[in-house]
Amino acid sequence: MMRLYLDLCCFNRPFDDQSQTRIRLETEAKLALQEHARSGRIEIIWSYILDFENDQNPFLERAESIGAWRAIAADRVSESDTVLAAARQASALGIKAYDALHAGCAVAGGAAIFVSTDDALLRRLRGFPGLRPALPAEALAVVEEWYEE
Repeated sequence: MMRLYLDLCCFNRPFDDQSQTRIRLETEAKLALQEHARSGRIEIIWSYILDFENDQNPFLERAESIGAWRAIAADRVSESDTVLAAARQASALGIKAYDALHAGCAVAGGAAIFVSTDDALLRRLRGFPGLRPALPAEALAVVEEWYEE
């Protein structure tokens, strides 16, 4: 079964200003990915760094909505030597600390795709071995097999 890791900016996308076309499309794709997780077509990985960052959310309703995915996730990744080693590799690519920990958790959780709405992070992750970075619509295209290989 395909496993996906969504970072916190991806989970937050539905709460962003939906007047921009890109944000609306990313929201729809992210929601579709979550529906695939609910139906069992894919698995979502949760992590301790998602918990940490989500706990910093000043909007309680948003934090609760996002935090509910912890119970739906197929796996919950805690800090480990594997996570920290992968995070150090990501940091060497110029990736910020929390984002590097997200990448480390994605690797430790066996994610096939790392989903984010952060263009700069996705660009940097393109050089990270064993992890496919993608915008929500790109991840949805893979999950739903939109294109022939």
